Amino acid sequence: RRCLSARCRRGTGSPRRRRGPGERREAAGAGRTEAVPCPVRGRAGGMDLAYVCEWEKKPKSNHCPSIPLVCAWSCRNLIAFTTDLRNEEEKDLTHMVHIIDTEHPWDVYSVNSGHTEVITCLEWDQSGSRLLSADADGHIKCWSMTDHLANSWENTVGSVVEGDPVVALSWLHNGVKLALHVEKSGASNFGEKFSRVKFSPSLTLFGGKPMEGWIAVTISGLVTVSLLKPNGQVLTATESLCRLRCRVALADVAFTGGGNIVVATSDGSSASPVQFYKVCVSVVNEKCKIDTEILPSLFMRCTTDPARKDKYPAITHLKFLARDMSEQVLLCASNQNNSIVECWSLRKEGLPVNNIFQQISPVVGDKQPMILKWRILSATNDLDRVSAVALPKLPISLTNTDLKVANDTKFFPGLGLALAFHDGSVHIVHRLSLQMMAVFYGSSSQRPVDEPALKRPRTAGPLVHFKAMQLSWTSLALAGVDSHGKLSMLRISPSMGHVLDMNMSLRHLLFLLEYCMVTGYDWWDILLHVQPSMVQNLVEKLHEEYMRQNAALQQVLSTRIVAMKASLCKLSSSTIARVCDYHAKLFLIAISCTLKSLLRPHFLNTPDKSPGDRLTEICSKITDVDIDKVMINLKTEEFVLEMTTLQSLQQLIQWVGDFVLYLLASLPNQGSPVRPGHSFLRDGASLGMFRELMVVIRIWGLLKPSCLPVYTATSDTQDSMSLLFRLLTKLWLCCREENHITEPDDALIDECCLLPSQLLIPNIDWLPINDGIISKLQNKQLVRLQFGKAPGLVGHTVSSQFDAFVRAPGQPKIDHLRRLHLGAYPTEECKSCTRCGCVTMLKSPNKVTAVKQWEQRWIKNCLCGGLWRKMPLSYS
Repeated sequence: RRCLSARCRRGTGSPRRRRGPGERREAAGAGRTEAVPCPVRGRAGGMDLAYVCEWEKKPKSNHCPSIPLVCAWSCRNLIAFTTDLRNEEEKDLTHMVHIIDTEHPWDVYSVNSGHTEVITCLEWDQSGSRLLSADADGHIKCWSMTDHLANSWENTVGSVVEGDPVVALSWLHNGVKLALHVEKSGASNFGEKFSRVKFSPSLTLFGGKPMEGWIAVTISGLVTVSLLKPNGQVLTATESLCRLRCRVALADVAFTGGGNIVVATSDGSSASPVQFYKVCVSVVNEKCKIDTEILPSLFMRCTTDPARKDKYPAITHLKFLARDMSEQVLLCASNQNNSIVECWSLRKEGLPVNNIFQQISPVVGDKQPMILKWRILSATNDLDRVSAVALPKLPISLTNTDLKVANDTKFFPGLGLALAFHDGSVHIVHRLSLQMMAVFYGSSSQRPVDEPALKRPRTAGPLVHFKAMQLSWTSLALAGVDSHGKLSMLRISPSMGHVLDMNMSLRHLLFLLEYCMVTGYDWWDILLHVQPSMVQNLVEKLHEEYMRQNAALQQVLSTRIVAMKASLCKLSSSTIARVCDYHAKLFLIAISCTLKSLLRPHFLNTPDKSPGDRLTEICSKITDVDIDKVMINLKTEEFVLEMTTLQSLQQLIQWVGDFVLYLLASLPNQGSPVRPGHSFLRDGASLGMFRELMVVIRIWGLLKPSCLPVYTATSDTQDSMSLLFRLLTKLWLCCREENHITEPDDALIDECCLLPSQLLIPNIDWLPINDGIISKLQNKQLVRLQFGKAPGLVGHTVSSQFDAFVRAPGQPKIDHLRRLHLGAYPTEECKSCTRCGCVTMLKSPNKVTAVKQWEQRWIKNCLCGGLWRKMPLSYS
């Protein structure tokens, strides 16, 4: 009989065969028929290599892949993977953990894990800032960032089940789940596209706060739970999964909405059942308690088919489709050459009641007894031997009835899971139907697309293939570590290699950018697919969607969308100058919030509005061009600060004054090609912020004249601040209303033309050019890198456009957050942002409280939300 998949009839899967007597259409134990689609071999496409990073060959020691090799990808786009460092002289292995940022893969942080046996599991927490590692001796270690640096890690706490290898590991669920509604991607409200799902944490503290910790399953059938107490101590408990303990070769952990944990186990034999257990964790009398309960088990379909009963003796992969989807599981059984993959779903079904009992007590509505049963959703034909599986992390809710809907939206990237094969190829298949969505053929697996799998000649010797791989959090990128310890980064097309119109591809990218904006996840993997021609369109559409949200949500996302626009504009030479504007706007927003937060009401029984809010309200109402007349309407006693505080803020105040002068001086050139600061000339909100800050600075200058911005004027009697405030107010009046922007009059432009003859126009220190990899991947050519060695690549065209905004070599460098000059060759240790390249000193040179408050804002993240990485002392 023909395969149920229409594409399979024209595809090139395994040769059609007659179904065996055990391969019926009915699901096991079911009395009704059920469609079991078969995957197809589609066109080659949908994936391509972005870059490859490998180890330097050394004569005495080198990195070799560990067995098993594991990797993990965090929501901050940090990748952790393992290798073994082999020393030829001592004949021993050191088990290493490597952590890289995808934007700077060569800047690898390698640490001797201290594990005495091979590392079997790596798991990131939900925030992407902590990492768990477990080994074959039962030791579990928790790694945390040192000083919040992405390339500096230390082992803080851990737990151990002595001598019992760990086969599955997971952090406890924190109860946060945001569901994506792909079918509503065109909706205007973020609340319709992304909805908060009611999901209970695995364990809660007093007040409902989720308790942090992890759960692990060992090879002897033990489950161990470690809880991180608020005081830093670790509370650990261990329990057997069932009374009759047995060997566990494979296991995985998932969570239910009710706060329970589900553990799936297999002894590795396809002839044995796959067992499922419910695990409940609680804290009683300051002790951790674990309760377990057996759930329905299943046998793989291939073992019930007489024609395949002994063909696939071993279960090699056992995975829940998602951490928070305990009802769906993926199984892979293999022999030496081939594999078969099956997708199963747990359903609740009514139990038929005998007529005798129906007459005694009729079953009505919800009173019908229910039973849980595993049903097969889909299965594949014979495949090449599967070497690794990567599951999607996007929380797209798919139920058993969603198969048809899912097939209709099969081009959405988050619906696919990745299968790597021993011949070097990688397939993206639908997570439920297992139908082909995209395919990548490695260098060792190049072959005609339409050649059947069984007709391919096998090459002599082992092939290079992925031993471990992970999908990014938007499923637009795939990282794989192969049998040589080399890291490969693959793009996964939003259209999955199929021909889609540009609007559909842009809609997918826009939808995922909005998802990252709402969740706070890093969006580097989305930028892999943005071409220069898309940038303008994406930025405009992103702004339109943002403006449709309510005011409260806009305020929450205000800085995140600016950072997102900046990262997009960096990818096109026509918008590169706007990157400077967006980062300047982030800096302006941060300064405005910080300076306003220093204002305190003079009396305790004050009205509802804070001094900062009243300042904004008064400055927006009073449109007088005289700064002193605006000051009269303010309660100056609310602006009184200590002299040391005012003096310590002088560098930030100086930046405000310099930027206002630069903007006004550039007004006459607004018709010239786009240059930094151009967008501010039409941004009424930003000009209003500058106006408010100048009023505050003017008042502080009465208290401490040395805190005022320093201008170099041609006349000693020139009141520079009054002049700039008057011109700034006139410019602000032209664009204060977004829908009624008017052109500046000739008188204002003439006055701005005279500014260079009245005041010395400062040079603005724009952000340094980012040395990341993303701008070098625009031409879709493979980039080859080496761990520990920064690439000496020829500058991209975008970089050359940026040269006009970068200081020349040998000129003094600047701390972009403190606005302090570091000198041409800084002697202080510095850190830089992994995304925008912002540079700042690692340690604070100032002890004033106000400065500490400013620096504390950026202790974990940069202005743009990127992570910090420590820089070498003599950075260029």
